[in-house]
Amino acid sequence: MITYHINLEIFWTILPAAILVLIIIPSFILLYNSEIYNRPFHSIKIIGSQWYWTYESDYNFLKNKITKYDSILISDEKLKSGQLRLLECDKPLFIPLQKHIRLLITSSDVLHSWAVPSLGIKVDATPGRLNQVSLFISRKGVFYGQCSEICGIYHSSMPICVVSHKIINNI
Repeated sequence: MITYHINLEIFWTILPAAILVLIIIPSFILLYNSEIYNRPFHSIKIIGSQWYWTYESDYNFLKNKITKYDSILISDEKLKSGQLRLLECDKPLFIPLQKHIRLLITSSDVLHSWAVPSLGIKVDATPGRLNQVSLFISRKGVFYGQCSEICGIYHSSMPICVVSHKIINNI
């Protein structure tokens, strides 16, 4: 029976540490590279305000120009048959299919959270801070979300409506 062996103690301390370093280095490289966006197709700035979202796009594919617009809740009286209560907005966000999109999210007043669960996105909109997330939609459809931060009395009146569409003129 070995009761004390200095070389053995050093070996079974250094070997696991070396294995951890060998695992950590590629993990940090992968983590760093996952946050780098290689030339997104275009960028959209999303600004949360009480109680609506403002979208600034560097290019609007439907109208061939740079655009900025507010997206607000459609009231119950103006809802059409088949539309979803508290989820429909007057101007949805149009995003092209199968393109890498960079979303820049901030707030103009209080904390908000831009969340679309079916796209797997939930990003905090913080005043004075610009949060960034990448988006790649592979299927056509309409995706709904809401502000998921309690930001005031009309917190439930901040719907998010994202429409993915195919670009006709590929740039």
